[in-house]
This record gives sequence, structure tokens and C-alpha cells, in this order.
Amino acid sequence: MPISVGDAIPAVKVMQATAEGPKEVDTGEFFKGRTVVLFGVPGAFTPTCSAKHLPSFVENADALKAKGVDAIACMSVNDAFVMGAWAKDQGIAGQVAMLADGSAVFTKAMGLEFDLTARGLGVRCQRFALVAKDGKVTHIAIEAPGAFEVSSGQAVLAAL
Repeated sequence: MPISVGDAIPAVKVMQATAEGPKEVDTGEFFKGRTVVLFGVPGAFTPTCSAKHLPSFVENADALKAKGVDAIACMSVNDAFVMGAWAKDQGIAGQVAMLADGSAVFTKAMGLEFDLTARGLGVRCQRFALVAKDGKVTHIAIEAPGAFEVSSGQAVLAAL
């Protein structure tokens, strides 16, 4: 079952790409006491993720923050070095926290895994976006496989 409205964000360890290098992050602490928009993508540097999904949150960052969002985070089943390189490639330093779920532990804890082993990609994260207030999900939108309709920065902004 995927995570849903009212559920607590699972507390697990992920890595965050930072200017100083990878940093371990406890998701329970990351979401505690603030409003966070978290969106997940199947993979860094992939076409839809790079051309549409990540940019939609960068373009709407100020508007989301004006509506009370304290932090915007992107997660993918990639390592922190890939997430850091993707952030650099996209020119988004400091605007979006880049969370690396290299072994899909966080993804699986939220029930958002997507098995693409048959396509040579292994277990990935479904495309989604959620809003959590003090660690509780208040909004979630999960895309159908291959779709990009309900999890954009604009869609999350409209839901707030």
C-alpha cells in the first residue's frame, strides 16, 4: 500500500547531496516541525525528470514558500553523487534538497517502489509529489506509469 493522507513519513536514513558532499539525513528529523514538499522521480538525468518534473518545482519554489512551504525536496533511487551532479547540471543549488535513496529503503517504506528490472533499471521510485506537515502527509499525488499530470510543482501549488 502506498503512503496516503494522514500517514506519518517513515523515519529512515537517506543521503543528501550538499556542496560539501554527501550528508546522512534522518527523514523523521527532516520532516519534523515544518511543511515539506517531497517529490519523487524514477531517475536523475532521465528525460521527463530533467525537462519537466524537477524544473516545475524550481519554477514554483517562491510561490510554494509563499504558501507556507519550508522546504522542497526531490528524491530518487540514485546515489548522492548522482543527485549532486544532477542538481549542478540543472543549476538549482540550494533551491531543492536532493535526497538520494540509493537502496530504495525510503521508497519501499512509503510503498512507492516501481520494479523496472525487466527494462534493466532495477527498483525505482514511482513519480509522485506529497506535502507533509510536521511529518504527516496532507496531500499526495502518484502518477500512473509513464504519466506526468498530477505531481508537478504547479499541481502541488494548486493543492495547497
